[in-house]
Amino acid sequence: MPKVRTKDLLEKFGLKLISGEEGINRPINTSDISRPGIEMAGYFTYYPAERIQLLGKTELTFIEKLKPDEIKTRMEKLCTDVTPCIIVSRDMEIPQDLVDACERESVPLLRSNEKTTRLSSRITNFLESKLAPSTAIHGVLVDIYGVGVLITGKSGVGKSETALELVKRGHRLVADDCVEIRQEDKDTLIGNSPELIEHLLEIRGLGIINVMTLFGAGAVRSFKRITLVMNLELWDQTKQYDRLGLEEEKMRIIDTDITKLTVPVRPGRNLAVIIEVAAMNFRLKRMGVNAAEEFSARLTGVIEDHEQEDI
Repeated sequence: MPKVRTKDLLEKFGLKLISGEEGINRPINTSDISRPGIEMAGYFTYYPAERIQLLGKTELTFIEKLKPDEIKTRMEKLCTDVTPCIIVSRDMEIPQDLVDACERESVPLLRSNEKTTRLSSRITNFLESKLAPSTAIHGVLVDIYGVGVLITGKSGVGKSETALELVKRGHRLVADDCVEIRQEDKDTLIGNSPELIEHLLEIRGLGIINVMTLFGAGAVRSFKRITLVMNLELWDQTKQYDRLGLEEEKMRIIDTDITKLTVPVRPGRNLAVIIEVAAMNFRLKRMGVNAAEEFSARLTGVIEDHEQEDI
């Protein structure tokens, strides 16, 4: 199913439909927008017909200088069976030949009262968000001190119970059980909850609870950028866990590498506090303060001092 159709733009930006109503359900598959100035001059060799065509003051005033037969020919070439729509900005008057061509080819012709550059920017941002690569991951997403922490682990390890404790400590739940993730930029992952389970938390033995109803609107948020992954796993006596924090593991989600920390789970460990401190420590590292590296440097200095004394 197409993620975005022409009618979505019509509703989102309050555009006015002039003609071509039959094509209102055409899919939009790219966030790129074309301003067909060179096409108005007659050069259609590399015409990007699959893009939204945006006509502003420059294009429309140029059309006025063309001969009637040139206007008709170029308006017809502008309308193809893959063109999602043609949008005219600034509430400008639309050539009748374009209205007729759009009606014949069922290309939606829309009009906006916004300035061309502003409208282009808004539509591009909307389409990039909707058409961004996406995936879904089993886990819990919580906003901890401004850090988007994705808690992962096998079913039953205690992810939701940990999230509940974090919410009680004043942090905000984004999603439980299933986290929908979209890559909006090269290194930007945005997580949100599926609409069906938004604000809900499942606690074994207790059932499903509504976090917003219980703890208030300040305990939830709709989406959050993911910057840290906390993987919970049952304690394995044979496995060697990192005790200094010098090693930094990465987890690849779509095309982005996210810092991943593995926390062993066993009775007596307060996971909420550990994750809370991990988020604070992650913030400190981004500010240039790394306790593990400082300790390593101090230890190296002490060893070197002792070696010199022995000499």
